[in-house]
Amino acid sequence: MRTIDMTPLFRHTVGFDRMQRLLDAAMRHDNGAQSYPPYNIETRGENAYRISMAVAGFSPDELSVTLKEQSLLVSGQTKSADDDSNYLHRGIASRNFERRFELAEGVEVAGSSLVNGLLHIDLERVIPEEKQPRTIEISTVDTATTKAIENKQAA
Repeated sequence: MRTIDMTPLFRHTVGFDRMQRLLDAAMRHDNGAQSYPPYNIETRGENAYRISMAVAGFSPDELSVTLKEQSLLVSGQTKSADDDSNYLHRGIASRNFERRFELAEGVEVAGSSLVNGLLHIDLERVIPEEKQPRTIEISTVDTATTKAIENKQAA
C-alpha cells in the first residue's frame, strides 16, 4: 500500500489535516468491501446530490444511515434468516456491509428513503449567507459638497 506523506505541507498550512485522511482513504484498495453494495452518486441540481444504493433484501430496520462530522456511514446488518434452506443457486447477496462517504464542507443530509430495493440518500449543499454572492451597492459622492469642504480653511 502506498501512502502520501504530507508533513512538509503542514508547516505552512492550517486545517488541511483532513486532506491527509481523504488521500489515505482513496489509496486503500480492498476490492471485496468496495464492490458491495453497488451505488450511484448523481447530481440533482446545482446544490443537490443523491446517493442510491442497491440494498435488495434489507428492511428499513436493518439499515442505518449515520452522519458524524463530515463522514456519512451507511451500514446494513442482516437478521438471521432461514439457514435451513437448500439453494440450488444463491446469487442474491445478503451479507452485512458498511460503506463510508466523505462529504464536503457545507453538504448536509436532507433525507433518506427506501424504494423498490434502493436506498436513496438526498444531500444538499448549504451555502451560508456570508459566503453567497451579493451585489455591492455603488455609492456616488456629491462633487459640490466635496469642493466646498476643500475650499474652506482650517480654523
